[in-house]
Amino acid sequence: MTDRIWERYVAVGDSFTEGLMDPSPHDPDVYVGWADRLAAHLAAHHAERGAAFGYANLAIRGRLVADAAGPQLDAALDLTPDLVSFSAGGNDCLRPKVDIDDITAQVESAVARIRDTGADVLLVTAPNVREAPIVHRLNSRVAEFTANLWGIATRHDCYVLDMWNLTPLRDSRMWAEDRIHFSPEGHARIAAEAAYVLGTSDDAEAVTWREPLPAAPPLTRWETIAADREWARTHLRPWIVRRIRGRSSGDGRTPKRPAVEPFPLEES
Repeated sequence: MTDRIWERYVAVGDSFTEGLMDPSPHDPDVYVGWADRLAAHLAAHHAERGAAFGYANLAIRGRLVADAAGPQLDAALDLTPDLVSFSAGGNDCLRPKVDIDDITAQVESAVARIRDTGADVLLVTAPNVREAPIVHRLNSRVAEFTANLWGIATRHDCYVLDMWNLTPLRDSRMWAEDRIHFSPEGHARIAAEAAYVLGTSDDAEAVTWREPLPAAPPLTRWETIAADREWARTHLRPWIVRRIRGRSSGDGRTPKRPAVEPFPLEES
């Protein structure tokens, strides 16, 4: 464990970092997510050392790399962070066509801007979705993008939250009903890995988030078909309709934590 201290953490990204499908225990209409969970951990870690800590989350669902590396990053740098988590690209990869080299270049430009300020960067890779229903077809482009992120991290000396190799995430129970976002358990595992990567949790704590869940009984063929039909009706169809209409789930939304402020420990 390190005594490294970050006083101003700003999270940038899309629905994953906004925390979708991880409802707050205090208000089911408010999402928590891995970044808020990491902020809670850092707040406690810093409090034990008598250090100040503030957190902002600028992530908005539906955003592309261009949004995260553009307006979102501009706003983030205005907050003078000393730690920025950058996670975007999933929505780009979900589109019918995506230029992986182009979005990689945008991410690298964003990382360079952050590093030029002296702030540290936590990059987040995509998870391995080869066993996931439907979206497994995107795994090759996701793998290419993930490989490129590691290259960026090496060139710019970034921390990397490596979801690709966090094998428990391949369990369907780590995913929410929409099969796109993570469940509360998934978000908790990811936050725990982030804390470990940043060096603010010890190796003994790392064991639990690396362990797989106990085996679940397999679904019958008919249960699988019924689940697929319900998912298509509830989640896939609305997503397709939004794409056809050129709309995003994040249209009209603003960041949930737009300013760097102390993070209440009771929210963890």
